[in-house]
Amino acid sequence: MINIDLSGHVAVVTGASGELGRAMVRTLAKAGADVAVHYLRNREKADELVCEAHDLGVRAASVPADITQKADIEAMRDVVSSELGSADIIVNNAVIQYTWRSVLEQDEADYESQFRSCVLHNVMMAKAFVPRMIEKGWGRVIGINTECSMQYWKNQSAYVSGKRGMDGVIRVLAREVGPHGVTVNQVAPGWTLSENRNVDGTPQWYLDGVALGRRGTDQEIANVVAFLASDLASFITGAYIPVCGGNVMPGI
Repeated sequence: MINIDLSGHVAVVTGASGELGRAMVRTLAKAGADVAVHYLRNREKADELVCEAHDLGVRAASVPADITQKADIEAMRDVVSSELGSADIIVNNAVIQYTWRSVLEQDEADYESQFRSCVLHNVMMAKAFVPRMIEKGWGRVIGINTECSMQYWKNQSAYVSGKRGMDGVIRVLAREVGPHGVTVNQVAPGWTLSENRNVDGTPQWYLDGVALGRRGTDQEIANVVAFLASDLASFITGAYIPVCGGNVMPGI
């Protein structure tokens, strides 16, 4: 039997107090990784996750930060290093939420917020954490993208522009740090069900486009993150992996 064993590794998950973030923290902890639980405002949920991780037998710490600010990310790195050790797995999951409107109606500030939380977030996390991975000769950078990057649906322009910019950064970074044993990949969820969401109300038009005929779960997303963090994925880098039941299928 092949198992995912992340024992001896330290993982940082941004946006960890959110629904998808919580699933990823729990899954990485179950695989044996020590986990840094990032949050912006929801300290109570982050601290609950830390307790869950301790119950699973791993070390954990909750760390606040604004992921659009370099000083906050560097401070988070220093706290993680002090409490858990140098992180060699980072999962860049946090993103600013906003109201989706048409291009003609979307506020310019929303484009700026998506640039900061999708593009600069990944840049600054790399600058903060990847140098230590290079020193170690092993590391995993995992960016959480979206199926929307390939769909171009109405009212998604700010979100899509941020995520497509993120895609460029991630792929270039993969080439730059690959020789040092650091892999850099993206997981692109579809419209995902989490612990607080019910399948009721999912429009049929959406399901009709999904090859598997259903919405995925946050656990199914977290499983792919854990795989990419493990040595089972040691020869995968620069990949954009849709986890959306076949709703989007990148061509060759």
